[in-house]
Formats: sequence, structure tokens, C-alpha cells
Amino acid sequence: MYIASCPLRVSLFGGSTDNPYFVEKYGRGSVISFTSSLKTYITLHEDKLGYNTEGNKYIINYSRREETDSINEIKNELVRIVLDYFNSHPINVTMTSDAYSQGSGLASSSSYIISLIKVLSLYNDKDLTDIEICKLAYELELKMNPYCGYQDPYGCGIGGFKRIDFERGGIVRYDFLSADIFRYYDMHLISTGVSRNSKNILKSVTDNLDKVKPLLETADKAYNAFMDEDYEYVIRLMKESWVQKKSTTKAIVENKVIQDMDKLLEENETVLSHRLVGAGNGGYFLTFSHKNSLKIPFNCVKVDIEPNGVTGRII
Repeated sequence: MYIASCPLRVSLFGGSTDNPYFVEKYGRGSVISFTSSLKTYITLHEDKLGYNTEGNKYIINYSRREETDSINEIKNELVRIVLDYFNSHPINVTMTSDAYSQGSGLASSSSYIISLIKVLSLYNDKDLTDIEICKLAYELELKMNPYCGYQDPYGCGIGGFKRIDFERGGIVRYDFLSADIFRYYDMHLISTGVSRNSKNILKSVTDNLDKVKPLLETADKAYNAFMDEDYEYVIRLMKESWVQKKSTTKAIVENKVIQDMDKLLEENETVLSHRLVGAGNGGYFLTFSHKNSLKIPFNCVKVDIEPNGVTGRII
């Protein structure tokens, strides 16, 4: 059996500046994010009981089960694209996650693609570095969504708390940051119960790149604040960044459920800052609060930093 896992990423600053059209226009994008303790998992195995040896079926298990005779028949687009890249013969793949991930804003598509690339590279005895896996994941994800940004694969596949700069020509630079801020504050994810397709939101952002530029300036300020260990300023910048993010396109908070939750979190005294993670209009809100102080009328999950990125093993 071959097993791979990859963290889901949480973006704090600079989301949308990783848009390839933004990077091409302005020369640079920058995000501050971390890999979370929530992960996706891929297991791959050959059926030793003989069930799948004669039928030559591709068996894909996720929220549903697929059995197909060819890669082209696989309905799960993510799996189909990756298996096609590896020209894979029939295999048995199972996909699971620590969190409900579809349309979550936690880069689940990238995380799953990276896990699947890792497990298939192990299975096919291909020696890919983590950066090579991230680069390939981005290239494959573009086939599903031409508006996807750089940060999701590069933010998931490489672990830790970091700033990632993206420059023209596909240049990616990492600057790993101290995670001391998380000694003083708790982070929680709150599900909105709303799943969305990010493609339309990202297209809307792409059509309004001039409104994205302030997010880059705030990300740079946040980086300096982290370096200076001025965490109160970081919190203020998080609130400023969320206001800027909402101004880029109405699509980010056009859902009434999102609007109501946003207002309740804004008015809650125990919430120091909050924002939707990812493209917006669904998925999860991220909150910052003082240690053990959060009091909200929603179910939430405390999230921690995962220092490692994609991992894989054979058992």
C-alpha cells in the first residue's frame, strides 16, 4: 500500500496577488500563509485478492465510488487529470480528508493533487522533489481552472509558516517566518455550510486587478510587522486586509449566510479579526482570538500549524 498526505493551507495575507495575471501585470505577488494541522490523504493499492486483476478497472473512492475501464471515463476531474499525466494503468485509489474540503477555501484541490502526485511518484518509482511536485500540481490544476493562483500548490506542498513571493517567469521564493504569534493567539475555522466553485470568483477578481493591488501593500506591511514581532499591528492589518478583499469583487460575500456570519463575527468582542479563507463566498471563516477566550454561537475547530508539507510512504 502507498500512502501520501498533504496539509490544507490557510492564507492570512496577499490572497489574489498570486493570480498569474496580477503577477504578470505588476511583476510580483506575495502571500503569507501556513500549512494547517488538517490534511488530505491518498491511499493506493493493488487488489491482492484478485478482484481487480482480471477486470482492469480504475477504482476511485471518495464521497462516491467509481469503477471505470479507462481514465477518460473517470468523472472526478482531479483524479482523471493526474492519472492521465502518469499514463497510469488501472489502480485502486481512496481519497479522504480531515475536513469537509470541497469548496472550502483551504486549497483542497491542490492538496489532493499534490497527495496524488506524491503517491503515484512513489508507486512509479519517480524521484520528484517537493518543489517539483508543487510545480507539476500547479500545471495540472490550470487544466481545471485557468484562473487559479500560484499560492495553493506552493502553500500546501511546502510546510510551515511562510511568506511566498511569486515573480514573472514562474519564479517562486520562500521566506519562512517565526510562528511566535501563535503562542499568544488561537486560530479557529468556522464552517459557513456553504460550498462554492471558486472559478467564477477568481475570474471576477481577474477582471478587477487594480482593486487587488492594495492587498499586496498590506501583505508587505504584515511581513514587516511579523519581523518586528508587532502582533497587535498584525491583527489590525488582518482586519484591514479583509475589508480590502471584500472590495475586490461583490462575489466574495454575495451570499446572505456569509453576510450574516460576517456581521456577527465583526460584532463579537472575543473575535480580534476574521476573514473568509480562499476565494470567498463560502467555505470557512478564520478567526483570531486571545488564548482560550473565543465565545461564538457557531461550531468551530481550533487549527494549528503543521511544519511539514507533503509526505508519503510505502507500507
